[in-house]
Amino acid sequence: MSEAPHVKSGPTGTGGGGKHVGKVKNKLPAPIQITAEQLLREAKERQLEIVPPPPRQKITDPTELAEYRMRKRKQFEDNIRKNRAVMVNWIKYARWEEETQEYQRARSVYERALDVDHRCVPMWLKYTEMEMKHKQVNHARNIWDRAVTLMPRVSQFWYKYTYMEEMLENIAGARQVFERWMEWEPEEQAWSSYINMELRYKEIDRARDIYTKFVLVHPTVKNWIKFAKFEEKHGNVAGAREVYERAVDFFGEEYMEEGLFIGFAKFEEGQKESERARAIYKYALEKLTKEQCPDLFKSYSIFEKKFGDRRGIEDVIINKRRFKYETEIKQNPLNYDAWFDLLRLLEADGSLDDVRDTYERAIANIPLVASKKGWRRYIYLWINYALFEELEAEDVDKTREVYKACLEVVPHKKFTFGKIWLMFAQFEIRQKNLDGARKILGTSIGKCPKPKLFKGYIDLELQMREFDRCRKIYEKFLEHDMSNCNTWMKFAELETILGDTDRARAIFNLAIQQPLLDMPEILWKAYIDFEVEEEEHDRVRALYKALLQRTKHVKVWISFANYEASIEHTKKAREIYEEADGSLQSDTQKEERVLCLEAWREFETTHGTEKTQDEIKKKMPRRVKKRRKIDVEEGGEGGWEEYWDYIFPDTEANSSNLKFLQMAKAWKKQKDDDDSDSDQDDEEDEDAADD
Repeated sequence: MSEAPHVKSGPTGTGGGGKHVGKVKNKLPAPIQITAEQLLREAKERQLEIVPPPPRQKITDPTELAEYRMRKRKQFEDNIRKNRAVMVNWIKYARWEEETQEYQRARSVYERALDVDHRCVPMWLKYTEMEMKHKQVNHARNIWDRAVTLMPRVSQFWYKYTYMEEMLENIAGARQVFERWMEWEPEEQAWSSYINMELRYKEIDRARDIYTKFVLVHPTVKNWIKFAKFEEKHGNVAGAREVYERAVDFFGEEYMEEGLFIGFAKFEEGQKESERARAIYKYALEKLTKEQCPDLFKSYSIFEKKFGDRRGIEDVIINKRRFKYETEIKQNPLNYDAWFDLLRLLEADGSLDDVRDTYERAIANIPLVASKKGWRRYIYLWINYALFEELEAEDVDKTREVYKACLEVVPHKKFTFGKIWLMFAQFEIRQKNLDGARKILGTSIGKCPKPKLFKGYIDLELQMREFDRCRKIYEKFLEHDMSNCNTWMKFAELETILGDTDRARAIFNLAIQQPLLDMPEILWKAYIDFEVEEEEHDRVRALYKALLQRTKHVKVWISFANYEASIEHTKKAREIYEEADGSLQSDTQKEERVLCLEAWREFETTHGTEKTQDEIKKKMPRRVKKRRKIDVEEGGEGGWEEYWDYIFPDTEANSSNLKFLQMAKAWKKQKDDDDSDSDQDDEEDEDAADD
């Protein structure tokens, strides 16, 4: 058997010099497919392809420049025409004109903008900034004058105006501007700025005159002390003492404050006049009560520590006050004010055990009266006790025991104190015991359901973002008091915030169906405002109609008509006004009808035509003065009084027709009487002839 000859591949792939081409063995799709979108995104992220920036447009031809400017101006004018009230468009327009060095056009734009809204503060600032940037001082000065004339209560204008004048080294002009500003009696910072400017130029006398006016415009103790320190700083000790004396005379004994005497005494102490300072302290302590001068007494103690026997003075004062309070407590153990004073004294200087023992003695004196007013001062003893244990003693367990003991003492069936429950719950929250706080609040609304407790519990759950719990608490709250409109509104507001408008609407519907509500007008207004925000116009109309079935109050009619006018339904608004005018035509509702007609007249002035305006003018009443007899319950003569009455054209016409009918009826009655008299005379004549 012969073998086939061996053939080598050539350069064309059939001979021996080429490479072997591999075959694709698996032609199935890959398990992970790559899309074109993914390729483009990866290319963008890796910046495989750099996109050049858009080319800058270079204008070399004046005609092309003019076309470009015209096109930009048209764009700005179109934006302004769409919404004139948007001040940003005006500012952009004026800045563009400024960048193109068209300053006159920029001024024109600013002036047009100020015609639209002259109370726009940023517009005035940009306008003056442009003028100052291009060194147009007179223009800027004129603008500042206009701004401060129109809005003298905007302090920013005055600050920038005076700063500009001072930068221009026009000190006299800046002083003149400040004087104009001070005529409006601005805030304290403005006076301080004026004084600081004068001090920068060493005008001490002028600054003193300004201080003299300042303390009369803002007569506070702080400002008087600042005035005295100014005099002291500039070496005028006699002037500083005179300022303090003037301040004492100015406030008198009725409006005395401890801060003034502390400052006065420290001034004398700084001048080495210790006797003067001691006399001031003693005078103040005699005139002021102990509640008005806690800091004064401390300052006096510090003063005596410097110039007297510290230990002896402190011991005498403390023991004297403690003896006084203990005597008052022995005379009347239920004098809780004396207990408070004694505890305050011991907390400042006593030991921890002494303070705790005094608190236990104080809370043992339970009030004898079973009224909440009589217990109020007593409950504050418990509150202070709990705060002392938590903040001063830092004993958590003892604080919890104090709260529990307080809640056991209070007779919850007669009255309760929501403040105790809430403070106990807040204490547990500070101890990171959320379940304990919830248990406390749940027990509180179970034993003594009060609105304050419900609100506190709801606020807690809102902070925890437990909205389902909030809903349950609101339901319990409404079961307790269905007439509380504020609760209904808060519940609906919660659902609105959560985006559940159907639940909010259902809550409002259920609320207005309640037979007894404490403030129904607020509830109806909240419901209507809710539907207005949801742009449910048909529902709003239905609500107004339902409300008008319950009450025909003129404010409801006016609100309904204003709503229709706000959504540009002038025809419906006019119909509502006509219906309201028809329903308010009774003699007892003249004032309400006048209010309705005046609102209608304002509506026609804004939305009506000359014809409708003339029609409403014809409906307006005349105001006349009348007299009526004063009714006296005892049956005596009460005299007469004058009052203003309104006569409407339609009622006046009806009254004239009524008078005419009455006159016709009287004439007919008189004619019948005359006929009957003539018949009677004829019968008498016939009888005489027969005889």
